[in-house]
Amino acid sequence: MVCAQVTAEFLAFTRSRGNDLSTPVPNFNFPGLQPGDRWCLCVSRWQEALAAGAAPPIVLEATHEKTLEFVALDQLKEHAINLG
Repeated sequence: MVCAQVTAEFLAFTRSRGNDLSTPVPNFNFPGLQPGDRWCLCVSRWQEALAAGAAPPIVLEATHEKTLEFVALDQLKEHAINLG
């Protein structure tokens, strides 16, 4: 899992792939995401967004270490936001 800070570009990208994260779903108490919200993504979705030029920045400190089985640490650091 990748902890991402979603962007408008990423939300549009994932909606185009059939996963609308910005529309509220009250039945599931899901308020919908707005740019700047943090959300955990499957690493494969993040990589797909990366290949399409729409990958959101990640919170490296909150990203699961198993992500390193799929993405190099240098690539994660390149897309990391600075919390401090």
